[in-house]
Amino acid sequence: MNWSAIAAVALALAVIIGAFGAHALQGRLDAYARGVYETGVMYHFLHALGMLIVSILPRTGAISENRASTVCWLLAAGILLFSGSLYILAVSGQRILGAVTPFGGLSFIAAWVLLAYWLVARK
Repeated sequence: MNWSAIAAVALALAVIIGAFGAHALQGRLDAYARGVYETGVMYHFLHALGMLIVSILPRTGAISENRASTVCWLLAAGILLFSGSLYILAVSGQRILGAVTPFGGLSFIAAWVLLAYWLVARK
């Protein structure tokens, strides 16, 4: 899997989704929904950038390709579940979707904890 390319696409989508929120949704979202949407965009950006960085680590010898792929899968799942649920929640107002958001957060946490462990435990 070409995680660098996937991360680049995820970053482009973060820009598109952020711009859509800033322009097309301006005046359509209340303060709460706007904050929810902006949180989704921020986490989307940060974790897509993290995915890009993690995808490069095997080239430095810091971690194996398989371990980097595992971390990238978790980050991608986190973007989809966390940010995706926040985007839909903000636009639709369906608060039940907030139940999905913590699973994305757990995915982010698992990715970073695994990465830290593998970087410290490497031989």
